[in-house]
Amino acid sequence: MTDSTLEAAPASPVGQIDAIDPRTGARDTTYDGTGAGDVARAAQKARSAQQRWEELGLDGRRAALLAWADAIEASAETIAQAEMRDTGRRRTAHEVPHIVAGSIRAWCARAPGVVGAAELEGTSTVDAGVSFRTQLVPYPLVGIISPWNHPFLLSTLDLVPALLAGSAAVVKPSEITPRFIEPVRSTLALVPELEDVVTYLYGDGSTGQALIDVVDVLCFTGSVATGRKVAVACAERFVPVFLELGGKDAAIVTRTADLNQAAEAVLKGAVHNTGQICFATERVYVQRSVAEEFVDLLVAKARALRVNYPDIRHGHLGPFIDPRQAAVVDRHLGEALSKGARLRTGGSTIDLDGGRYMEPTVVVDVDHSMSVMTEETFGPVIPVMPYDTEDEAVALANDSDFGLSAAVIAGDAEEAERIARRVDAGAISIQDTSLTITIMGDVEKTSFKRSGMGGSRMGPNALLRFLRRKALIRRTGPVTGMSSLGEDGLA
Repeated sequence: MTDSTLEAAPASPVGQIDAIDPRTGARDTTYDGTGAGDVARAAQKARSAQQRWEELGLDGRRAALLAWADAIEASAETIAQAEMRDTGRRRTAHEVPHIVAGSIRAWCARAPGVVGAAELEGTSTVDAGVSFRTQLVPYPLVGIISPWNHPFLLSTLDLVPALLAGSAAVVKPSEITPRFIEPVRSTLALVPELEDVVTYLYGDGSTGQALIDVVDVLCFTGSVATGRKVAVACAERFVPVFLELGGKDAAIVTRTADLNQAAEAVLKGAVHNTGQICFATERVYVQRSVAEEFVDLLVAKARALRVNYPDIRHGHLGPFIDPRQAAVVDRHLGEALSKGARLRTGGSTIDLDGGRYMEPTVVVDVDHSMSVMTEETFGPVIPVMPYDTEDEAVALANDSDFGLSAAVIAGDAEEAERIARRVDAGAISIQDTSLTITIMGDVEKTSFKRSGMGGSRMGPNALLRFLRRKALIRRTGPVTGMSSLGEDGLA
């Protein structure tokens, strides 16, 4: 996932930071960053409150979080207006507070079963006179560095399960999208049990670096390049780290697929939120005998979509949240065209009253010598490449440094699943694209290759990763001393 959380320019330890309105390009918001001293104080405040939070027990923590979900929904319009200014998106901004509240409620319902399944007790299989039970001990302080493409939602993805585990947390969202922080802080202030346990910080890369220095475990969502720096910094402190990084999701479309449905799914997966999603469809492989028909359908559907300018209430594709990302997309597209790729529809990003927009862009005659097929583009660009055999399709999909997710669309689900089992990625959508979001709390998945490390942030492990397991081992019979071994017992 593209992100500038630790490498944004220019970093300022305490000074003022400007935020850009993505619809106009204007630097219309200025705020003070958080210096290392204030980060340390915020961490200490959270640590001081953590023991009391842990002692509430799981039921007490669930009650507090359910109260927060209610507060979020009561303030949904205020949060949505702030996120709309952060991202330039209207509908998604208004959906997110309700999605977050729903996720909190779902986690509160799920948590007792998850924790209960992890609490083990029994008798040793080696010595019947020894019994054991598990004690689950939360990491006291979790640090979260979240990205700009879904500001509120992604700031809570690790936060909610960490809180249920009994941890306190300090969250550092991206400096690019800071406006949602204050209304979220206001909702936390309505829940006394949470007010001191959760802290949202304003700040840029230097704030993120300072946060790594004071937490017990860190969660980072962002680019591979920045994730590598985070991993090194955490390793130097022996601090566990969970990284969710970039993607270059492949979609395979077979000869037997319903091509109209496949084109619909690929377009949705590629351009939703202007392609600014880590699991966006970024490269498409279609069986050669149907490739031309598929591309024609895809182009026709793409041409029916519009950017939502000048009226945010109309259109399908919003602006680029970070104008620097628009430059990356233009570079990938320009390089591909210079190497022989052809545009079927769309083109480079356009400036509309200071905002950077892009129409859905379909590119053909592409290959893996081009960045548009190998590097994360993070924009509404759909490169389509034909293949001849199933083995070739799988080899092309796996020819990547990334392995976040992928998709396979075939004549039936059984055919698609057979192919999906051969693709090296953590979540494979079958007969659709971008289904990962639908099972976030239900099932675990691992990011393959450079797309992440540290275990699943989905399913039961999303909560259990914040709990250390302590084994309490009890002797229930008499102790067998050394003297009982006899003279030969020490040999």
